[in-house]
Amino acid sequence: MKTYDLIIIGGGRAANLANKVAKLGKKVALIEKSSLGGTCANRGCVPSKLLISYADVIRNIEESSRHYIKSNIEKIDKEKIFKENNDFIKKVDEKYMSKLNENVDLYRGLGFFLSNKIIEVNNQKLTASKIIIATGTSPKEVPYKNAWTSDDIFPLKKIPKSIFIVGSGFIACELANALDALGIKIKLLVRNDKLLSNEDEDISKVFKEEFSKKIDIAFNTSIKDAKYENESFNIVLENKNKEISNHTCESLLYAIGRESNAKDLELENTSIQIDDRGFIKRDKFFETNAEDVYVVGDAAGEYMLQHTAAYEMNYLYKLLYEEEKKALKFKYIPHAVFTDPEIASVGMTEREAKEKGINYVVSKTDWLASAKAQGTKLEYPFTKLIINRDNYEILACHMIGPQSSTMIHQVLTVMHIDNDVRHLKEMLYIHPAISESLLPASINAIKKIESFNEKN
Repeated sequence: MKTYDLIIIGGGRAANLANKVAKLGKKVALIEKSSLGGTCANRGCVPSKLLISYADVIRNIEESSRHYIKSNIEKIDKEKIFKENNDFIKKVDEKYMSKLNENVDLYRGLGFFLSNKIIEVNNQKLTASKIIIATGTSPKEVPYKNAWTSDDIFPLKKIPKSIFIVGSGFIACELANALDALGIKIKLLVRNDKLLSNEDEDISKVFKEEFSKKIDIAFNTSIKDAKYENESFNIVLENKNKEISNHTCESLLYAIGRESNAKDLELENTSIQIDDRGFIKRDKFFETNAEDVYVVGDAAGEYMLQHTAAYEMNYLYKLLYEEEKKALKFKYIPHAVFTDPEIASVGMTEREAKEKGINYVVSKTDWLASAKAQGTKLEYPFTKLIINRDNYEILACHMIGPQSSTMIHQVLTVMHIDNDVRHLKEMLYIHPAISESLLPASINAIKKIESFNEKN
């Protein structure tokens, strides 16, 4: 049996943690069943956003008429676009490998527990004083043979002419928008009448209205049957009125959520516990029920975002190797949806604020006070602020419109340093940048609080 100072199961963001610990002179075993870099770099965030960048350019050209510019796209070279994307993915593993030093032993295979402190991989037994589980998640299993999950898009081996996509969350919407813009015929199948239902209601309502103008969406519709033959799918759809329709497409993609990889770890051989969703339980210091065995990132099933996983890795390093003995508490967790329209959000939805019985005001403000925003010729962009009327605390900020994922960081900065919406009002903004639209948004929120206080 080989003994290490640290064993890490999962070589996504945790590969960077392995290298950091190895630089301390510690012996580290890193176990990865696939490519280093994990889902984000190989099959998720990074390749999808590279693809979306092409889609953004295409959309701008397609919509140039609203700027009184007539333009035509002569050709979209999908082969080159996907080849460049695939070439990027090919280099991910090599890039992560190059960072590992001589104190890291990389095991390519599926690691699982024989006991709390013994791991088996490739018929070898390993043990360590500390073990970290960073096994992430996988797409939920598809119900039909030859159907895809999001893992099958990157790298894409053959570009289909048509794809039916099942789902209504951010993965389904991001892929539908990108592939549609690239000229692949898309049909999005949604079992109810909502898109991005986890977003604030005002945001998801406008998103649905705008997104439906570009994407062919069948709401209240599900697949009754799907058969793959002659390199295409024959699909039977059924809507809420029990009406049946028949369709053909080359590919069928399911984006209906992700599930824990804990089932591969044989945790029944340990005292490690899982929750009712199959994710690994941990305490406030990320430790499982087994002493000195920790779980981090999506494997814990708490936040399921790449940026939170990276933040957690950094925390765990400080906890274990810099003796920073305090629990990690995320103050605010932002997220974005890179579609057209783009969405960014931090904090609670209005429904959540209502359910918690918080005294709050809502300010919904369009961006048209900014000349740069006016220049987009778009009328729908707006910022929604939810403010605690007792102390001016920003409970949430929800945005929909171009560059939302960038703009929201201005609000995040205020929230992290001294969470008071009045700081957004007092700032000096560059005129007439799009972010200047935060000024009237904050002014409106403050006026609502002052008006309420005057009446009461």
